Amino acid sequence: MKEDFRSIEFAPGKTISVETGRIAKLADGAVMVRMGDTMVLCTVVSAKDVKAGQDFFPLVVDLRESFTAGGKFPGGFLKRESRPSDGETLASRLIDRSLRPLFPEGFFNETQVICQVYSSDGQNEADVLGAFGASAAIHLSDIPYDGPMAQVKVGRINGELVINPTIDELKKSDMDMIVAGTKTSVIMIEGEMKEISEKEMVDAIKEGHKAIAKLCEFQDELRKEFGVEKREFTPAEVNTELKTKVENVAGHKIKEIVETGLGKEEYNGRLRELKDAVIEEITTQEEYAESAAEISDFFGKIEKRELRNMILEKQRRIDGRSPEDIRSIWSQVGYLPRAHGSSIFSRGETQALVSVTLGTKRDAQSVDTLFYAEDKTFMLHYNFPPYCVGEAGFLRGPGRREIGHGHLAERALKMVLPSYDDFSYVIRVRSDITESNGSSSMASVCGGSMALMDAGVPLPKPVAGIAMGMVVGDDKSVVLSDIRGEEDFMGDMDFKTAGTVDGITATQMDMKVQGISFEVIEEALAQARTGRLHILEKMAEIISTPRESLSQYAPQFVKMTIDGDSIGAVIGPGGKVIQTLQKETGTEIWIEEDESGKGQITISADSLDKAENAKKRIQAIAGQLDEGTVYKGTVKAIKEYGAFVEILPGKEGLLHISEINHSHVKKVEDFLSVGDVIDVKLLKVEHGGKLRLSRKALLEKDEE
Repeated sequence: MKEDFRSIEFAPGKTISVETGRIAKLADGAVMVRMGDTMVLCTVVSAKDVKAGQDFFPLVVDLRESFTAGGKFPGGFLKRESRPSDGETLASRLIDRSLRPLFPEGFFNETQVICQVYSSDGQNEADVLGAFGASAAIHLSDIPYDGPMAQVKVGRINGELVINPTIDELKKSDMDMIVAGTKTSVIMIEGEMKEISEKEMVDAIKEGHKAIAKLCEFQDELRKEFGVEKREFTPAEVNTELKTKVENVAGHKIKEIVETGLGKEEYNGRLRELKDAVIEEITTQEEYAESAAEISDFFGKIEKRELRNMILEKQRRIDGRSPEDIRSIWSQVGYLPRAHGSSIFSRGETQALVSVTLGTKRDAQSVDTLFYAEDKTFMLHYNFPPYCVGEAGFLRGPGRREIGHGHLAERALKMVLPSYDDFSYVIRVRSDITESNGSSSMASVCGGSMALMDAGVPLPKPVAGIAMGMVVGDDKSVVLSDIRGEEDFMGDMDFKTAGTVDGITATQMDMKVQGISFEVIEEALAQARTGRLHILEKMAEIISTPRESLSQYAPQFVKMTIDGDSIGAVIGPGGKVIQTLQKETGTEIWIEEDESGKGQITISADSLDKAENAKKRIQAIAGQLDEGTVYKGTVKAIKEYGAFVEILPGKEGLLHISEINHSHVKKVEDFLSVGDVIDVKLLKVEHGGKLRLSRKALLEKDEE
C-alpha cells in the first residue's frame, strides 16, 4: 500500500481522517482513523485457507483502549491494561454485529479485527471510529467483503439531531444511539433514549444514515486509490446428490413437524429424533458413511426453508401464532423473601427470575476507563446458566453475550430511574434466566421493572420490552412479534425495543441480510409498540406502581447538613472521630463538601433508630441544633423563672416555668432538680443564639 492521508466532513462540523500504508504494513489491511485528537488503529488479518472441517465463520473483533492514549495510569495494583472493560466488550460487539452480515456466505476463513485506541482527547469516543476503521481496513484489503459499512452515533440536544456528539454534548442529549449501515440500508442499531416516539426514532435513524452514506462513499474512494486486488473466493461446492437424498428422505417429515404447532421441547425433540434416523439411514450407504455432518447441515437448511415458507405463505408460526400474537404471560412479585425486591416474569417458554438489592454509596461500582471515570450507582447483571436451555455446561464468568444483553436491559430501565440525589440508593438488579426460548433480555427488562417497583424504587412508570423478527421473501416480508428461539435463528432480523406507555427507552437491531428499508423499520416499530402496550397491561395486573415503603431489610438513610467549619471536628484527626462514631452506632457515614462550603452528610444503617442516633451525636460534635427536635438534656441550674438545661455539650437553653407542665407550676423545684436528665423539645433558636425549650410539649395534657 502507498502511504497517504485523506479526510472528509461527513456531518456539520464533523471531520474524520484516514491514514494508510504507514503503520502495521504486514496486516492484510490497516488504517489509522482520527477524529479530533482521538486516534484508532484498525487492522484485519484473514487466514488464506480454511481449517479442515470448518463450517462456520470464525470472526473475532476486539476494540481495546490504552490508558496511555489519554496520558493516564491504569487504576489498581497492576499498572498495565488487563482484561477488557465492559465498555470495550460492548464496542467490540457493535463492530462485530455490523461487519458479520457483509462477508460472503460460505466464507469460513479465520478472520481477526483489532481496533486499538492510541490517542484520546476525552471528547470523541472511539467506538464508532473503530467500526468505520475496521470496515475501511477490510475494504482496502484483499479479503472478500460486501461492504463498505460505517457507524455513527446520533444524539439530540434541544430537539436538534447531532451526529457523533462529543462526551460533553451527550450529557445534554436525550438520545444516545449508534446506527450502522451501508450506502443503501441500515444493518444495525443500538441505543438508549428518553421515551421518544417511534417517528422520532425513525427520523434519527434516517439522519444517521445520511452521514453513513457519505462515509461509505469515502471508503470507496479510498479503495480506488489505495486498495489491493481481492483474493479469489469460491464457496465450497454443494453435494447436490446428497442434498436431494436428504430432501427425499426427510423433507415432507420436517414440514409436518414445523406445521404441527409445538412447544420448544417437543419441537426440538421430534426434529432431533428425525435427524438421527435420517443420518443413520443414509450413512449405512458406503459412499455416505462419513457424511453425517453434511446430512445434518442439509437437514437444518430444509427446516429453515419450511419454517420461513410457512410464515411467508400461511402467516402462521411454529407454535400456531399469527405474526402479531404475543405468547402467554404470567408474573409474580415478592417471590424472594429476603431480597429487597424480586419478580418472576414468564413469556411463553422464556422466564427471568429478577432480584433487586439496594445499597449505600459504598456499594457503588468505581468505573475507571480511558473515556469515563465515575461511581456507577445503577447496574443490571444478566446471567444465562446452561440449564435454562436444557443443557449441561461449565459456569464461567459473563461472556460477551451476557454483558451485551445485560447492558441493553440496563439502558432500558436507567432512563426512568430517579436521580441519585432524589433516591440516594445504589441499585443492583440481577436477572437470572431460568428458561429461555427467545428474548431473554426483554424478559429482564419486564422483570427488572417489576422487581424495582416491588423494592419501592420510585419509578414514574413501568418499562416493558419486546423482540421483533422478520422473514424476507422474494416479493414480500413478514414482521413477527415476540419471536422465539427458532424464529430468531432462522429469521432475517432481531429487533428489540423497550419502553414505557409514552415512548422508547432502549433499542437494538441486528440484520442477518444486507440491510432493511425505512418502511420496514416503521412497520416493525409500530407493531412493537402494540406488543409493548399489551405486555405493560399484563404487568400492571400484578404491580403497576412502586411500593409505598422499602423492604425492612434495605438500609435506612438520614441526611443532614453541617457548617463547613465543623467538618474537621466530625472527621477528627486521621478520621478517628468518624470511625469511632460509625463503629459505636453501627452506621456508615459519608461527608461531602458542597459548592457553598457546607458539609452534606449521609448516614445509613440497617435501622432508622441507629441512623438517628448517629445524627444526634454528629449534631453534638458540630454544635448544631434543629428546631422541633427532641433532646435528652441535663438540668444545670434552677431559677425562680425556670431551669437551664444543657442539651448538647456547651449548649444550654432556658426551660421557662410556663413550659414545664400543662398545669400551673408554683416552684420549679417541685418538678426538677439539678442533675436531672429530662427530654425537652427545642422550640426556637432566638436572636443571639438563645435557646427556648419545652417539657410540656412532650406531655399529654392530663399528665402530671
